[in-house]
Amino acid sequence: SYKDRQYLVLENYIGGKFVHCENHIDSYDPSTGEVYCRVPDSGQEEVDAAVAAAKEAFPEWSACSPQQRAQVLNKLADLIEAHLEEFAQAESRDQGKTVAFARTVDIPRSAHNFRFFASSVLHHTTDCSQMDHMGCLNYTIRCPVGVAGLISPWNLPLYLLTWKIAPAIATGNTVVAKPSEMTSVTAWMMCKLMQQAGIPPGVVNIVFGTGPKAGDALVGHPNVPLISFTGSTATAQRITERSAPYCKKLSLELGGKNPAIIFADADLDQCIETTIRSSFSNQGEICLCTSRIYVERSIYSEFLERFVAATRKWKTGAPSDPSSNNGALISKEHLEKVRSFVALAKSEGGIIHCGEGVDQLDLPQQNNSGYFMPATVISGVSDSSRVMQEEIFGPVTCVSPFDTEEEAVSKGNGVRYGLACTVWSRDVGKIHRMARRLHTGLVWTNCWLVRDLNLPFGGMKHSGVGREGGKDSYHFFTEVKTVAIKH
Repeated sequence: SYKDRQYLVLENYIGGKFVHCENHIDSYDPSTGEVYCRVPDSGQEEVDAAVAAAKEAFPEWSACSPQQRAQVLNKLADLIEAHLEEFAQAESRDQGKTVAFARTVDIPRSAHNFRFFASSVLHHTTDCSQMDHMGCLNYTIRCPVGVAGLISPWNLPLYLLTWKIAPAIATGNTVVAKPSEMTSVTAWMMCKLMQQAGIPPGVVNIVFGTGPKAGDALVGHPNVPLISFTGSTATAQRITERSAPYCKKLSLELGGKNPAIIFADADLDQCIETTIRSSFSNQGEICLCTSRIYVERSIYSEFLERFVAATRKWKTGAPSDPSSNNGALISKEHLEKVRSFVALAKSEGGIIHCGEGVDQLDLPQQNNSGYFMPATVISGVSDSSRVMQEEIFGPVTCVSPFDTEEEAVSKGNGVRYGLACTVWSRDVGKIHRMARRLHTGLVWTNCWLVRDLNLPFGGMKHSGVGREGGKDSYHFFTEVKTVAIKH
C-alpha cells in the first residue's frame, strides 16, 4: 500500500532469509512522536518456523569447533564496527537516546560482546576428579543446550541483544531472538550482516513482535529448552509460569531500584560527576541507574545544592545535537508513567528541585512533539512511598539524608529489588563492610558501571535469577554431564 512505502518496513529473519509478515506494529521516533517504521506483529506461526529452522541448524553448528565459531563471531564484530555510524544513527532514531551515546556505548559494546565471547569460549576448562582408591576417574563435559530463546528490552537494544546472542552461539546453541517491538531496527540491520559473517542459515533467527504474542509463543514452545530474558519483573513472572511445564533453564535480568550511599568522607567532586551520570545516563533508562541517593547528614545540604546545580547543566535535547546529554524517552506512555511518579512525589510533600514542572525545555521545532523530560531531582520523599519503592526507569532521582552506617544499610536494602548499588567513601574498612551487607548483585565503590565481562552480572531478590558473564554465560548456555570411568 502507499502508506507502507513511506515507512521502513521490517521483516523477520528465519532460516537465513528475510520473511514477509502479514501484520505490522507501528514504531515511533521518540524524538518527534511520529511513526517511522513498521515492525512485524509475529505470533505462533512465525515462532514455529523460526524454532524449526534453529532446530534443523543445531546438529551442524554444535559440531563446529569453538575456533570455527569464534572466527564467525569475530567477523560479525568486524562488520558491525564497519557500519558503526549507521548503526548509531539508527539506534538513536529508534530508541530516542543521543547519537553520541549510541556511538560511544551501544554499538561499540555490541561488537565487543561478539569479540569477548569469541575469545572466552576458547578458554574454559571442565572439571576432573581422581578416585584412585576405586580405580575411577570422573570428569565433566559441557554440551550446548539446543535452541535458545532470547528476549531483549528497548533501553539498550543492540547492546543487550548481542550480549545474549554471542554466548548462545559461541557455545554451539542456535537462537530464536525477539527484540522489543519498540526498538527492532538495529536487530534487523544486523540480520543483513549474518550471511556475510558466515553464520549458517538457521543459527540465528530473529522474530519481531510483542511480548504477549511473539514472546509468549517463544517461551511456551516445547522445543526451546532455555530462555534468557532482560526486562520487567512482572513479565519475568509470566515467563516463569509459561516455561514451568517444560522445566526450562531460565536467566532473568530484571529491574533495579539502585541506591547510591554517600558518606561524609567521599570525594565530592568525583562523586557528583559520576552520580549525575549514574542517575541520568540514557534518560535514566538503564536497569543499573541510581534512583535513590542517601547522603550522610553532615554533607547532605552541600551535596543537594551541588547535585541540583550539576543536574541543571545536564542538557536534554535533540538526540542529534552533540551538546545533548539526554535524548527522548522511549514512548508517550512511558513518559506519562515517569511524569506520574514526579506528580505523586509532589502530592506527598516532596520537593522538586529541578526538572519536570520546574525547568522548561528548549527544543528545536521538529522535536516539540517528542517524548522529552528534563533530569529531575526530588527530596523529602518517605522511604515507604511508591516513588522510593518502584522502578521509575526515567531521568528522576530522589535524595535523602541518613545518620549512621547501620541506617544506610537498612535504607539501601529496604526495597524488593537488589541489582546494583554505589558506595562513596575513602574508608576502605567501611567499603568492605558495606559491600558485604548490601543485598545487591553488583556493588560499585567510588565509581559506576565499570564492567569486566568475565565477572558475574545479575541481581538478587526481584532483580532476577541467574548470572551472566564469561564463565556464568558458559555455564548457562551449556548442559553439564558427569562421566565416571573405571579403569
